Amino acid sequence: MFGRLGLPELVIILVIIILIFGANRLPDIGRGIGKGIKNFKEATNKSANDDNA
Repeated sequence: MFGRLGLPELVIILVIIILIFGANRLPDIGRGIGKGIKNFKEATNKSANDDNA
C-alpha cells in the first residue's frame, strides 16, 4: 500500500512540521524526544539488570 519514504517525501514532512510547530519550537520538541528516548533506554537497562540479579 505504502512505498518507501524517499528524500522528497521526508522534505515535505519536515516542511509541514515546521509550519505546524514553528522553527522556534523544534529544538524544544527534539530535546523532549531525546529525553524520552534516554529515559526509556535507562528503564529497559535497569529492568534487564534487575532480571539478571
